[in-house]
Amino acid sequence: MAASVELDLQPLSLESLPTDPLLLVLSFLDYRDLMSCCCVSRRLNQFSSHDPLWRRHCKKYWLLSEAEKSRSWKAIFIDTYADLGRYIQIYATLKKAWDDLEKYLFQRCPRMITSLKESVREEDLDAVEAQIGCKLPDDYRCSFRIHNGQKLVVPGLMGSMALSNHYRSEDLLDIDTAAGGFQQRLGLKQCLPLTFCIHTGLSQYMALESVEGRNSYEIFYQCPDQMARNPSAIDMFITGSSYLEWFTSYVNNVVTGGYPIIRDQIFRYVHDKSCVATTGDITVSVSTSFLPELSSVHPPHYFFTYRIRIEMSKDALPEKACQLDSRYWRITNAKGDVEEVQGPGVVGEFPIISPGRVYEYTSCTTFATTSGYMEGYYTFHCLYYKDRFFNVTIPRFHMVCPTFKVSTARMETNHNECAMDEDEDSTDTDEYEDRRRILDIPVPSGRGRSLQLKTSLAAREAERPGAREEAARSSGREGNRRARILLQRDCGGASSGGQEDSRGAMDKMNSILLTIFIIVTVSCSSGYALRCYTCEQSPFLCRTNLTCSYEEDACLQIRFVHLRTYSCWKMSQCTTEQVANYFNADSFRFLCCQRDLCNKSLNTMLICLQHLEKGCIVLNQKSIQIHKREGAARTG
Repeated sequence: MAASVELDLQPLSLESLPTDPLLLVLSFLDYRDLMSCCCVSRRLNQFSSHDPLWRRHCKKYWLLSEAEKSRSWKAIFIDTYADLGRYIQIYATLKKAWDDLEKYLFQRCPRMITSLKESVREEDLDAVEAQIGCKLPDDYRCSFRIHNGQKLVVPGLMGSMALSNHYRSEDLLDIDTAAGGFQQRLGLKQCLPLTFCIHTGLSQYMALESVEGRNSYEIFYQCPDQMARNPSAIDMFITGSSYLEWFTSYVNNVVTGGYPIIRDQIFRYVHDKSCVATTGDITVSVSTSFLPELSSVHPPHYFFTYRIRIEMSKDALPEKACQLDSRYWRITNAKGDVEEVQGPGVVGEFPIISPGRVYEYTSCTTFATTSGYMEGYYTFHCLYYKDRFFNVTIPRFHMVCPTFKVSTARMETNHNECAMDEDEDSTDTDEYEDRRRILDIPVPSGRGRSLQLKTSLAAREAERPGAREEAARSSGREGNRRARILLQRDCGGASSGGQEDSRGAMDKMNSILLTIFIIVTVSCSSGYALRCYTCEQSPFLCRTNLTCSYEEDACLQIRFVHLRTYSCWKMSQCTTEQVANYFNADSFRFLCCQRDLCNKSLNTMLICLQHLEKGCIVLNQKSIQIHKREGAARTG
């Protein structure tokens, strides 16, 4: 009796637990504790190897299913851990994101699935780290152990955006292409490109080290500071704090329908579910998107596009069919400044809305503040009762640019190097009313779209009293300076200041005139290779240039609203018709000139205009704005 009481008083241990309670306790342990129990005793080793215990961990950490079981769950877990163990805390999150994305794309965009690449090995990632001299974050490595990005094709996996004269589609770069684009230059030091658009050259970068004001593994769009002297001054629009957050949030927006699928592409429009207004049987909803490639922090210029959906209920009566006549916008920036816009139709169309029909269109606007909002109404008339008009509310929708960081290398602003239009908060691009900031010069055109153009700084400068005389004097001084340099070079070296002063005034004048004559002669000869600025659809001033071929004897600048293209050209093709046909454009301004680097900015247009009558080496100069003929449909 005493012995049995003494036995009952002994402390209870795992060793003495019956089988079922012991397995229940072990089921609450994590994989590390379960492995530790295997080393405690023979009995615990036996129970810790119970296969159902490891099935839970295989599903939790590796997302493995019963169909994928080929041997014991414990063996599968150990082998997978040996390969992917360093990513065990994030693998399931990224694997689920990839699985969800593939499943969604297979149903909605099957063509995009074929562009995905197979996974890479650990050795490949280690080799890239050795190549670039920086450590890759584990979440980035883990994602590429699942899929090695995609091929450089269109459409891009990371979303698209399209306007009438602008298209962007970002591919997720594979590891080798990304490593080839690794940046070590000032402004983007130790930055790895994640995406790339073959149309615009736009990339999102990930900072691999905390330098130049960035945090490690921060993801951003680069935005050159157009007002700084230092070319390494690059501002940043932040898109993610880590690769894991950046990728999973994007996938969530895609698979939940936050980003619409349009023409088998993912479009990065964000729709606020509260941004819907219903008037009678007509519902209007709006989604918006920020375009970093057309925006800048310095100067403040934030570009947004919005997509509007107009739908009539399918239960509406047939006699409720109507046609849109006009629009009214009330545009407010972050400072509270208000601008009102009215105009006929939308993007040059007057859509008819009938029961069950949907009409969608895209337009854009800019702000000089980081945010703003728009609201307004459409005016319709009934098709059955043509004298009956009514307004349909457009809900207020807000546009906010992402968080940005200012470059630490930013230097003193140089306004002379920033000759672009400093737009105020602009109207929507549908607007073509006769306003002070907008010029529309009708020219015959057979196409169906028309864009507005802001009055150039050059045109305003030309109207200033004395501007023509100042420019002439400035150009004369510059011509004298260049002539002296060329003359000294041709004579075998620079003369000393005393020797130059000792020359007679007549000798200096003759030398200058002779040198100018030589410059003109060489410039106009067939053997002269012109140099021109060359950039394609740039929202900023062009900084790159090249030597043209001998057939190209002119520099061209063509401007479409906010975008400019600079290139070499042929003077014989500097006609409105040939430029319009080549660029497939309706509304633009263009300049042709025959001086080195004369096509840089609107100021250049002004100088050429002023000097055309003064004998400047400019054989042709045009500044044209075009829209549809009177009575034709206009667009925004």
